[in-house]
Amino acid sequence: MSDPVMLITGASRGIGAATARAAAADGYRLALLARSAESLSPLVDELGADTALALPCDITSWPDLSAAVQRVEDRFGRLDAAFANAGMSVPTSFLGNGGAGPEQWREMILTNVYGAAITARAALPALVRTQGHLLLTGSNAGRGIRPGNLYSATKWAVTALAQNIRAECVGTGVRVTLIQPGMVETDMTAATRDVPKLRPEDIANAVRYALGQPPGVDVNELTIRPTGQHPER
Repeated sequence: MSDPVMLITGASRGIGAATARAAAADGYRLALLARSAESLSPLVDELGADTALALPCDITSWPDLSAAVQRVEDRFGRLDAAFANAGMSVPTSFLGNGGAGPEQWREMILTNVYGAAITARAALPALVRTQGHLLLTGSNAGRGIRPGNLYSATKWAVTALAQNIRAECVGTGVRVTLIQPGMVETDMTAATRDVPKLRPEDIANAVRYALGQPPGVDVNELTIRPTGQHPER
């Protein structure tokens, strides 16, 4: 089959699930990654087993990710796009003025930084073969100062990661896009109320825009904020 294939991490809900629906509508076959097959089952049922493959995966595990990419190529014969989207957030304070304890910071750093990095490492050899597209979810929080906010620092790291991967991919035909959302209505932001928020579908449309450009156009970064978002959010 010649239909393009896209891998999405953090695919069971929020931005990942919205992007999966949009990509399916655009003719992509999909590899959907999340921690459990059960969390992916409703989306696979919705999109159809011929279109979507559920791959339970710990995205902080190199063996899991490398095996997942191999399964994608075995099943579909190719990989054209990979979206390193999985992420998490916990509140932090370096002064100790509230927030999660330091023992809870480790998982966030591993998920947001190491997970994105090894998703890229697992997918890029396959993407080079198709001159494909790597996308990463950063954040508006990774573009400015957020007092005591370690999540913001992890997204600063993703910004640098995207730039360094793009530099290494020069000459391969692979395109690299950093998607930087502002406040989005997801489980992660449910406790933040009375502020403007984007819908996950708005971010999915940004992904579609980047993917839909001609092969000679590499959209490096897209920053999407809800109208009226405070500059420090």
